[in-house]
Amino acid sequence: MERSGVSPARTHYEVLGINRDATVAEVKSAYRRAARMTHPDQGGDAAQFRLVSLAYQTLRDPSARATYDRSYGTTSAYRAPSADEAAGSPTSTRAEPTGGRRSTATDPVRYVPPFGGPGEPALEQAVADRHIHGAPRKRGFFTPQSRLAREARTVRLLSGKVLPHLPSARLVNGLHSPLERGFIDHAVLAGYRLALVGSMVLPRGFYRWDGSALVRDGKHLDPPHMAGMVRGMQEAFPELNVTGWTVIHSVDDNLHEPVIDYARGADPASGTTTNVVNAANLVRELKMFLGTGPTPNVVDVPVLARLMGGMY
Repeated sequence: MERSGVSPARTHYEVLGINRDATVAEVKSAYRRAARMTHPDQGGDAAQFRLVSLAYQTLRDPSARATYDRSYGTTSAYRAPSADEAAGSPTSTRAEPTGGRRSTATDPVRYVPPFGGPGEPALEQAVADRHIHGAPRKRGFFTPQSRLAREARTVRLLSGKVLPHLPSARLVNGLHSPLERGFIDHAVLAGYRLALVGSMVLPRGFYRWDGSALVRDGKHLDPPHMAGMVRGMQEAFPELNVTGWTVIHSVDDNLHEPVIDYARGADPASGTTTNVVNAANLVRELKMFLGTGPTPNVVDVPVLARLMGGMY
């Protein structure tokens, strides 16, 4: 049994029991408190004390803390779900409701862990309640206005056509890609499923997607490279099911244009982890993917906090 009550946590913030917006003074205070409870000389556990020390060394330094936040908190204290948790045992935060009924996307939103319980929440409830976090913004001195406009179109599409059907869904805009130099335009979290969304704008017409490029009249068009981003986020969040989506907007906002034909094994129904769709198909596929998970009505507050920590 752990003497200190400091459980194997997923982030440095959880190790110290503080919010992500904690000040340096709050970090130091939390460290002193946690160190007293976990220090081996005081009867604590040496492994827990090492986690506490590493958390403090990282979070007290602004540069190291910023780098850690951009890594989604995966560089130390994350623990994978136990076998009982993965199976959804009654002691798991991911357990299904009692009574044998499977959760649905329209069930009342359930926060994990619930607000009002012991310990410091990873986010304030007012923040966790928001359906949209962040907005399209510049990545450097030179930022094409066309990219900002395209991302704004995607936000309008997701907020108007997807989020209203999934009360637990949270849209986070503008994230760092964890394992490569790059950016993730949009991420939609619902339950334990995460959809990464990029976008393009193309003229109306028929295109063929062969799994690597869009083909029209013999010309190949490369969509945003999502595979590395999906792989990186899947490694950063092993508790989630992560997929990538490139939505092809038409120049005139027709949701059903352009029309995309799929090569064998390249369509979303094949279960591919990266997909290319027009706006109408993105809405349909995301509602299906995000709304049919094992607990689609859950908002995992620490996961949401980690995603927000990766915003640029």
